[in-house]
Amino acid sequence: MNIYRRAVMHGWRMLAALFLAITFVLAVDIFLGHSSLAFGAAIVGLVIANTPMLRFNCPKCGKNLFFRGIFVIPWPNRICGKCGLELDSDGPGTLHQNR
Repeated sequence: MNIYRRAVMHGWRMLAALFLAITFVLAVDIFLGHSSLAFGAAIVGLVIANTPMLRFNCPKCGKNLFFRGIFVIPWPNRICGKCGLELDSDGPGTLHQNR
C-alpha cells in the first residue's frame, strides 16, 4: 500500500474519530448536563488520534502530505507540492512539473 492510500485511510479514520467525539460530547450533555471535561476529553482524544498525520511525508523530499504551506488540510496531496512526486503510484513514482 502506498503512502497516499495510507494517508487517505488516516483521513477517513479522523472523520470517524470526529463523529465519535461529537457523539460522546452530545451523550454526556444529554445524560449528565453540560460538561467542559467531556469537551476537553474529546479534544485530547482527537489530538491523540491525529498524531500519525505527522508520519505521512513525501519519500523523496520529506514534505508532509497534509500541509499546504502553513495550513493543515484534512485530505492529503496526491502530488507532492514541493518536489512534484506522484504519491499515489505503487512504483517508484512519477515526477510532475508543478513549479
